[in-house]
Amino acid sequence: MERGSGFSFMKYGTAVSLAVVLLAYWFRPPGDSRLDDRLDTVLSSLLRAESKVGINNARPRVAIGLGGCVDILVDGVRLLNKIGLPPTNQPLHHDYIENADQLAQSFAYFFVPGAAAERFVMNNTLFSQLVETSRELPGNRWSIGGNAPVMAGRMATEGCDVLLGGSFSPDFADVLSQHITVAGNVVEEPDIHLILEYPSGATWGQYTARRANRYIVHSDDHNPYLAALEDFEDKLQDFHPDLLVMGGLQMMDSFPFQQGERKNLLSRLGNLLSSSSTRTGVHFEMASFVDEGLMGDLLHLVLPHADSLGMNEQELPNLLSLLRGSNVTVLSDPNPRVATVLDQMRELYRLVNQRYPSAKGRPLSRLHVHTLAFQAMIVTRGSQWKNTMSAVAKASLTANRHVCGSPDIDPSKARLIMDESFSVSRQEGSQRIPLEETRPVSCWDEDDYEICVAPNLVCTDVYQTAGGGDNISAAGLVLQI
Repeated sequence: MERGSGFSFMKYGTAVSLAVVLLAYWFRPPGDSRLDDRLDTVLSSLLRAESKVGINNARPRVAIGLGGCVDILVDGVRLLNKIGLPPTNQPLHHDYIENADQLAQSFAYFFVPGAAAERFVMNNTLFSQLVETSRELPGNRWSIGGNAPVMAGRMATEGCDVLLGGSFSPDFADVLSQHITVAGNVVEEPDIHLILEYPSGATWGQYTARRANRYIVHSDDHNPYLAALEDFEDKLQDFHPDLLVMGGLQMMDSFPFQQGERKNLLSRLGNLLSSSSTRTGVHFEMASFVDEGLMGDLLHLVLPHADSLGMNEQELPNLLSLLRGSNVTVLSDPNPRVATVLDQMRELYRLVNQRYPSAKGRPLSRLHVHTLAFQAMIVTRGSQWKNTMSAVAKASLTANRHVCGSPDIDPSKARLIMDESFSVSRQEGSQRIPLEETRPVSCWDEDDYEICVAPNLVCTDVYQTAGGGDNISAAGLVLQI
């Protein structure tokens, strides 16, 4: 989130990436396989798709809330080893963490499949120990964190003017883009989130991670209370955004609120969203939720006022199971097939629009799911969301840019893991669509919506997975407002 970096990145990023592709082609060793040629072609085609449309001269205005934190990113296995926490013999799911044994059990539970997770630590002594040890670990990195600030940074980089709602420390604004205006209280001690990263193949005792991901722990004081809501609402009246984005509500998950306190906060937020102009798109970014009470409140108080949803392969079946009347799904397939995700997306689109008809809220008109292997999007035909094909391509490229930590995509540090063809549904006899290297984004019409699917160029030299979903969702939205 470097100051003033947005315009230069937009102007030169695609051209530099194309140059990298050409250099990789000319200087490739003769023994490289056809798969490398295929990846180069897919990359070039995605870059062309991304560049087909751009932001016009007027910078879109985006309001994003709520919350923010300081992230400390560390090697998760090294941190657990450093505090002397041995691998558990019993991987278990916990809604929140009360002691070191539960931390070990919870980490192991998500570590093996490589599934992202985020948990509240109720034990202040344990959390302080983790923070202090993380400060001392070689290679630790600090960054601005939280859904809202990360999405704000990406959108400012991509050419938007942003109103960011959150409570931050005095030095916070110094590292934000000049195109971001902060609305919220000043706090002396920001909330800290520990990001326990691990690469694919990482080992912890008898456990081996099947893919790169992160396990996040926090013990927030400000974010669960939506502390910036009042100031954000005041400034929003004169900002007149083209898009209103809401995220970070997972900080309320398993938090020890007083009776009725959480529901009152979400009711206020719901009132803010419902009062937004119909010309303003409203996007809600999902996250790792396990508290069924909170999920129920979100279904009643927040989702009815959002016409766009963003989520990953874990959050999709989680939300879907709740809409079906079942329990929260804690852990799902971390590498789902395209057909499985598309069927889940169709059902979610149908259930949400049945549950919240336009008379009671906004109809859901946009649904974006990002997975390790691909991007998938459903957009209602005739809705305000435009440029779906280019937006899905941009989301795919942003996944690589963020995880590899570079705006320029190096094909030697990427691979395709999406199948050479995919079924559009798990139903017998469903159409199969080939992955065409020269047109890698596949789009088609169904019912009242369009579906687009694009492969990801999966980064093989991981710099950071945390914040990936926020960057991907934000990048996809930029070209559609």
